[in-house]
Amino acid sequence: MTYALFLVAPALAFPWGASVAARRLAGVLPPREACWTLTAAAVLMAGGTIAPLVGLFHVPFLAVLEQVPLARVVEVWPAAVPMACVAGAVLLVQLVLLVRRWLWHRSLLARAWRSAAEGTGAGDLLVVPGSEVDAFALPGHRGRGGRIVVTSGMVRALKSAEREVLLAHERAHLSGRHHLLSAVVDLATTVHPAARSLRESLGFHLERWADEAAAAAVGDRKVAAAAIARAALAGASQKRRTGDGYPLLSVTSGPVPQRVEALLLPAPAVPQGGARQAGALGLATTVAVLALAALTLAYGLHEYVEHAAVAVRGS
Repeated sequence: MTYALFLVAPALAFPWGASVAARRLAGVLPPREACWTLTAAAVLMAGGTIAPLVGLFHVPFLAVLEQVPLARVVEVWPAAVPMACVAGAVLLVQLVLLVRRWLWHRSLLARAWRSAAEGTGAGDLLVVPGSEVDAFALPGHRGRGGRIVVTSGMVRALKSAEREVLLAHERAHLSGRHHLLSAVVDLATTVHPAARSLRESLGFHLERWADEAAAAAVGDRKVAAAAIARAALAGASQKRRTGDGYPLLSVTSGPVPQRVEALLLPAPAVPQGGARQAGALGLATTVAVLALAALTLAYGLHEYVEHAAVAVRGS
C-alpha cells in the first residue's frame, strides 16, 4: 500500500505548485487568454485531484477483478480497505460540497433576478429605481436572456460617455459568458483548496477583459478609465456581495486602481517572441505533468494489483 500512496501523494500536492504557475502565466497574457488559462488550470487541478482518489478507492475492487478474495487481500495488505474507505469518504465529501456550491449558484442567480424584477428598460438593460449606486451583469435564467442591471443612482453618478463604458463593460461580461468561467473555477475550489487563489486571479482578469472590450467599444481608453474610477468611487460603500466574498460580475469589482492603470497604457497585445513561447511552454508543461501523473497513477495501481494478485496466489 505504501507504493500506492507514493503515487497518490504527489498528485494531490501538485495543484499547490500548479496554481502559482498558472497565476504567473496569466500575468504575462492578455486578459482573455489569461482567463481561459486560469479556468483550464482549475479544471486540470480538480481532475488531477479526483483521479488518484478514484484510483485508490478502486484498489480492493480491482483485486476482486483479478479473482483475489477480498478477505485474502485484507489478510495480506490490511491497509488496502481502510485507505480505500478514506478515499471514498473524501470523494463523497467533495461531491456533497460540489452539489451544495452548485445549488448556491442557482439560488444566487434566482435571488438576483428577483432583486431586478422591479427594473424597467428596453433590450438587455434594466434600470432599478433607488439611491444605491450599483450595476452588474445578470446571466440568463429559466429561459430568460442575460440582462444588465443598473440602479438609477449609478445612472445619475455617471456622465453620458461614462454610461456607455458601463454598458459596454457589462455587455462584455454577458457576451463572453464570464459567469460560466467564474462558476467553473469556483466549483473547482470545492475539490482542491489550491484553486481558491485562481478564483481571485480570475476575477481580476475577467474585469480586465471587460475593461478592454469597453475601451474598444467607446474608442477612448482614458474615458473608459475615468468611467471605471468614477463608478467604483460612487459605489465604494455599496459593493454588491452575495456571500463568501463572491461578487456578481460588476464594473466596480476587483482591484480598481490596477485596472485603471492598465487602461491608461496602450492596449495589450498577444505576447510575442520569448514571452509568448514562455507562456505556451508553461501551459504545456502544466498539462503534460498532470496528464503524466494521471497515467502513472493508473498504470502504477494496475501493476500494484497485478503484483498483489500474484503474491496472494503464490502464498
